[in-house]
Order: sequence, then structure tokens, then C-alpha cells
Amino acid sequence: MSRKIAIIGGGNLGSAIAFGLIDQSFIQAESLFVTRRQIAKLGTLGERGVNVLSDNLFAAQQAEWIIIAVKPHLATKVLEEIKSAITPDKTVISVVTGVSLEQMRKAIGEGPALFRAMPNTAIAIRESMTCIAAADAPESTQKEVVELFNQVGQAIIINEELMNSATVLGACGIAYALRFIRAASQGGIEIGFPAEVAQLIASQTVKGAASLLIENKKHPEFEIDKVTTPQGCTIAGLNEMEHQGFSSALIKGIMTSYLKIDKIPTE
Repeated sequence: MSRKIAIIGGGNLGSAIAFGLIDQSFIQAESLFVTRRQIAKLGTLGERGVNVLSDNLFAAQQAEWIIIAVKPHLATKVLEEIKSAITPDKTVISVVTGVSLEQMRKAIGEGPALFRAMPNTAIAIRESMTCIAAADAPESTQKEVVELFNQVGQAIIINEELMNSATVLGACGIAYALRFIRAASQGGIEIGFPAEVAQLIASQTVKGAASLLIENKKHPEFEIDKVTTPQGCTIAGLNEMEHQGFSSALIKGIMTSYLKIDKIPTE
């Protein structure tokens, strides 16, 4: 990519995006600017040739694309801080939870194409599921932003009204999946495996199950039917889990997170 990109906020998420973009050769390191108040914590990026600095405004002035990756309560303040650098020909992408496109537009004014993107923590190993919403962005720019986030996993465009839902299902969902793996590992210990072996088996099994759905594009029940035989141990275990409220508990947990998300402070 020939454009210059600024990532305002080089914390865990911002740094993961930066590493993903340069590791995939999506952008040259010298064309990437990453900011953080404590520049020393960006040392590894600096060693890779990335421009690391603490001046948000200067970084925004250098770039055509600006990615906002700060904490929710700092988002409006940072957008106002760099407002003078955001000309109509630029593109602004926020990966901040709970900050709407309308709030972004209010902070920086009319002109630039705006995007909200919600990756998850698997972005650190370039396996994120990223949902993106756009405002005042041509289709060509939308495709480019999707391609940017495809460097760190898979990305899709959704309607903004579904962004909270995407946060819960895709971002909080990492924690839900990990909790399942933890429980499965504990069950594995109960039936005789050492802890490390139980976790390995549970983790790889979940990875394989997800890959089956992604590769084959089938409904989960299609794959479940392949391993449930009449009077077998799989269907017995599944039925007991359902009797104990497995699916219901997961759905209720998702709904609880969804109802909570609007209460996250963004100012």
C-alpha cells in the first residue's frame, strides 16, 4: 500500500494492527506512524522501522489514513486534538468500543470518510474477526478498509446499528470461547488427562470445529450429526449439557453483555 497510515494509540490493539500490517507487507514500516504517551513501550515497532512518537497531531498530519485506537473515554478528546489534521481527502477509522460514527462526525466535522471497526484480541495472531461500518465512504474505500483488516484475520462490512452486536459476538465472544475451553479442559482432567494435555486437546478440538464451519460453510448441526450415533456417548453428553442449560446460559450471557455495552463511558 502506498498511503501513509497513522495509528493513534499504540496499546495492545493498536500495536497488533501495526505488526499485522507490516508483517503482511501491506504497508512499508517507514509509512506507518504509531503514537503512545510512553514511547519506550513501542520499542519493538521502532526497531522494525516504524515511526513511533507521542505527538498525535503530527502523526495525523503525516497520514492519509488515521486509525483511532485509544480507550473509549479518550476518543472524543483525541479526535478533537487532531481535528485540524483531518482534511476531507483523509480516511478515519475508529477501533474504539462504543464510539458511534455520529460522535466521530460531531468531533471532527464534515468531510472525511469515517469507519468504525471492531476487531477482537485474536488480531495479535492475525486471526481476528473484524466487523466494519462506514459513513460517507465510497465503495472503493470500503473495499480497501476491508482489505486492511483482512491482513489481521477476516473482515466484513455491516450496518452500524449492528456494531454493538458485533462487539458482543465477535469481541466478547473470544472470552466465551475461552471459557468453554477452560471448562472442557477441566472435564478432561476429571477423566484422566494431565492439565496441559487436556488443554491442548480441548483447544485444538475447538480450532478444528471452527475450521470445519468456515471451510465447509455448513450449519453446526450438520457437523454435529456426523459425530452423534444412535445411543452413542456424544448424544448422551450433548443432551445432558442441554438439560443443564448449556445453550440457554450462553445465549443469556450474550444478551447480558449486549445490554451492558451502552453503559460503557465514552466521554
